[in-house]
Amino acid sequence: MLMRRGYDVTVVDDLSRGYRHNVETQHFHQWRVQQTSELTEIAAGHDAAIHFAAFIAVGESMQVPEVYFENNVNGSLSLATALVRAGVKHLVFSSTAAVYGIPEISPIPESAPIAPVNPYGESKATVERMLHWFDEIHGLRSVCLRYFNACGADPEGGLGEEHDPETHLIPLMLRAVKSGKPFTVFGDDYDTPDGTCIRDYIHVNDLAEAHILAVEALMGGAASDQFNAGTGGGHSVMEMIRAVEDATGRNAPYAIGPRREGDPPALVANADKLRKVLGWSPKHTDVREIVKTAWDFERAERAGGWGL
Repeated sequence: MLMRRGYDVTVVDDLSRGYRHNVETQHFHQWRVQQTSELTEIAAGHDAAIHFAAFIAVGESMQVPEVYFENNVNGSLSLATALVRAGVKHLVFSSTAAVYGIPEISPIPESAPIAPVNPYGESKATVERMLHWFDEIHGLRSVCLRYFNACGADPEGGLGEEHDPETHLIPLMLRAVKSGKPFTVFGDDYDTPDGTCIRDYIHVNDLAEAHILAVEALMGGAASDQFNAGTGGGHSVMEMIRAVEDATGRNAPYAIGPRREGDPPALVANADKLRKVLGWSPKHTDVREIVKTAWDFERAERAGGWGL
C-alpha cells in the first residue's frame, strides 16, 4: 500500500516466520532485527520506520518466554538504537491489545490499565515504555498501534496469512472447512454470552491504512501517541464459525478443547481515538466479508494460485 502511494520502501526480515515471495519491493535485506549496525546503515536517509518484527503467539509465549523477550524486546531495542544513530525520528510500532490483560471495561479505551497476563503482552508493553524514554531522551517520536485481531487477506490477491504452524482462528476454520477435520475451540466456559472468547476482528488492509496514517502524522509533526487498532465490534468464536459457514457455504467442523493459557475472555477496542485523531475509518466491517477475502486467498494459495 505504501508503494502504491509512491513511497520508497525497504524491507528487513530474517524470514524465520515469513516468506520472500510476500515482499514486493526489491529493496530487501535478510537480516535479524538484532543486527544493529546493519540496521543503522540501511536506515540512514530514510524518513520513518514501521516495526512489525515480533513473535505473536500467546500460547507459545507461555511456554518459552525467554524467546519472546529476546526477540520482541531486544530486537526493538536494537531497531530503536539504530534509528537514533541514523537520525531517523519517526517510528510506528506494532503493539497489541494484549497489553491490557483482562480488561475491567469493554470496549477498551487507551487509558485502560496496562496489565498483561502473558509474556507476549508483557514484551509489547515493555517496548511501549522503552519508546517513551527514547522520545524523551533522543527525540524518536513513535506511534504505538495496539492491534486487536488482524485477519483477512488482500482482496486484490496474493497476500494473506501463511503461518507455520498456523495459530490464527480464521485460517484454521477455513482449513477445517476444506479438509472436514475439526479445528479446536479453546474453551466454551468463559463469562461471555455463548461461553467462547470474544475478539475484535480488523481486516489487514484497514490495519495497513492505520499505519500509513500514523507515519504521515509523525512526519507532519505529530507527537508520540498510542492508538487502539480495532473496529469497536466484538464477535465470539461461535459467531465466527457461523460467519465462516455463511461465507463459504460449507460446514465448519469443530471440537471443544480446554482453555488456552493466557487468553482473556474478551478483547474489544474503543477505536474512537484512531478515528478522530488520525481520521481513520475501516472499510471492511462485516466479518463475513473479511472471511470471504481469507477464503479466496486460502483456496487460491493452496491451489498454487496468485502466480506465487
